[in-house]
Amino acid sequence: MRLSVSLWPPPEIVEVLGALDRAPGVQWSVPAQWMVKVRPLGTVPERLVSALAEALADELDGAPAVRCVLGPRTRSIGQWLGVPVAGLDDLAAAVFAATAPIVPVTHPQPFRADVVLARGRVPATLAGQPLAGEWVADRIALVADRSAAGRPRFEEVFRHELRLPD
Repeated sequence: MRLSVSLWPPPEIVEVLGALDRAPGVQWSVPAQWMVKVRPLGTVPERLVSALAEALADELDGAPAVRCVLGPRTRSIGQWLGVPVAGLDDLAAAVFAATAPIVPVTHPQPFRADVVLARGRVPATLAGQPLAGEWVADRIALVADRSAAGRPRFEEVFRHELRLPD
């Protein structure tokens, strides 16, 4: 199964993302796909899911909630269009430390967090559009991508609550 360790933006950020002008002829993602992948794991044998969940639970025990900063502008990510999310460096380092012994890192480093807004042949002119927001992420999840063509479907197979400040 395809897995990632991800955060979901709250409804107010989904609303900000949904307000972006959508140029015709582009394969735009839908709200169900708007997650922030802290660590893409790729295709992982199902037998490793419990080990990943246990490693994440151990590493993130007591980890604080994080302030996520969306934007300030869209950017090209290869042939995709995304919007960066800052504030995740410490959380991402902990996630990578927990998961790398189980699933080796294959993605280019350093990893940059984005919400992917469009895929495929996205005109470069769409990069640079203002788009900004902030939220506090109080949970992180191990997410299985069970999507089919034209039907996004994501399932949280493990969720970890992050500690809110007192």
